[in-house]
Amino acid sequence: MGFRKINFSTGEFYHIYNRGNSKQKIFLDNQDYDRFLKLLYLCNSNRNVNFREDIVDQKIDAFDFDRDQLIVSIGAWVIMSNHFHLYLTIPQRSFLGDEAISAFIKKLCTAYSMYFNKKYNRTGSLFEGKFKSEHVDNDVYAKYIFSYIHLNPVKLIYSDWKQKGLKDSRKVLEFLSNYKWSSYLDHRGVKRAENRIIGLTDFPNYFSDQKVFDEEIFDWLTLNPKGLSFGNF
Repeated sequence: MGFRKINFSTGEFYHIYNRGNSKQKIFLDNQDYDRFLKLLYLCNSNRNVNFREDIVDQKIDAFDFDRDQLIVSIGAWVIMSNHFHLYLTIPQRSFLGDEAISAFIKKLCTAYSMYFNKKYNRTGSLFEGKFKSEHVDNDVYAKYIFSYIHLNPVKLIYSDWKQKGLKDSRKVLEFLSNYKWSSYLDHRGVKRAENRIIGLTDFPNYFSDQKVFDEEIFDWLTLNPKGLSFGNF
């Protein structure tokens, strides 16, 4: 493996993303999405979790599991059919320090790969090599990443929206409000168990209230669709 082009540091902010090997789908049904989402919560812990023994056999909701110490803080996330995006920071209290992000992503991807390979009777690497990362070093870039992550699902209904723009932005906002596989609903104040995945106390207050968050998303949709490009994901 080659060296990562950036080094992670406690207190800094990062956009993390990865996709399936050879761009293959890594989520084939709702159960797969749901398992990854629960692992996103469970793996962010100093405790090692056996999903069957600690969750299924104990007959508890995954989001009720006592995680004790967290590895990272998650500000935003989205799961698509062949990739995922996360916005993370390493809090000062993290017991792994600068190694926290690498440790968390390894734990998450290993746990999900084991689940996926067993379910679909496959072997080999599920993800495309080392995960990708970008340092988010200012608030403007941070707001951009928040919008980019939460608007990722728009391609599911308008595949070329970044190139051609949108004719019906209201339809898109309605679609996003019904897409459960991202933190968009959490940032809009919808009460659900998945709220526990994100921890915004370790992030700057990018949006003073829900209205400001909605306006930021709407502006990206209507005013600058071609600007929302980041890698090939």
